[in-house]
Amino acid sequence: MILVTGANGNLGSATLAELRTRGVNATGGSRTPSEGLRRLDFDDRSGMDLAGVSTLVLISAGYAEDDQVIGRHAAVLDAAARDGVRHVVYTSLTGAGDHLGFALAHRATERLVRMCGLPWTILRNGLYAELFGGLMMWAEDAVESAFGDGALAAVARADLAEAAAVVAADPTRHTWHTYELTGTPITAAHVADRLKVPHRTIGIGEYRRRLLDEMPELLPFQPPMLASIATGIRHGFLADLADLLGHPVRAPLAAAAATAAATKP
Repeated sequence: MILVTGANGNLGSATLAELRTRGVNATGGSRTPSEGLRRLDFDDRSGMDLAGVSTLVLISAGYAEDDQVIGRHAAVLDAAARDGVRHVVYTSLTGAGDHLGFALAHRATERLVRMCGLPWTILRNGLYAELFGGLMMWAEDAVESAFGDGALAAVARADLAEAAAVVAADPTRHTWHTYELTGTPITAAHVADRLKVPHRTIGIGEYRRRLLDEMPELLPFQPPMLASIATGIRHGFLADLADLLGHPVRAPLAAAAATAAATKP
């Protein structure tokens, strides 16, 4: 049986749905499981149970400081080795993102995966097209961003879910492989054109100010993380296209524009 962690999250739920569409025996784990899912709380080491799982799809447990994320991943990998899991698939971050504010937790986890004693596959995911669109800000009938003219090799979340399902359904073909998974380069201007509105560029300093002063809901680690994404795109460090396991790539521009449109006040 395949178990997908974070099954109530966006990538985890999409991966589980893709596996089930393919007729694969799969379930999901979550800290707050809905019906049909297994409870899997990375912060509860004593209660972590992976018995009966042959392949573990470890969706990165982000949205926390690095030490918490790495500790959670270490706990689930220990449980996988203890409970007889035979293969680990980890959803990591594209190698082009090494300078990003959340890269360290991914690279540390990759090291843990390679040292856990189990066959593994690492999927180095590019940044979501949906994230790119969601980080654009509306100002009346225009959109603003700190991306400048920089392009992002954005990938639709559904493509990454499909890639994870392909690997998990036949993991032995992908043992000891690390895959770079990115999509078609798009710019903020492309998204604005799709929405038929102007795009205006703001500076990184202004963007950081808005994150700190106008978005109190953000957690402390998030403003520097988001600023690192903006400067990485702006200066051309995240624009390289990689092969998506030979599968056709969905249109990331459509996904980015749809997400940006959904955020319009």
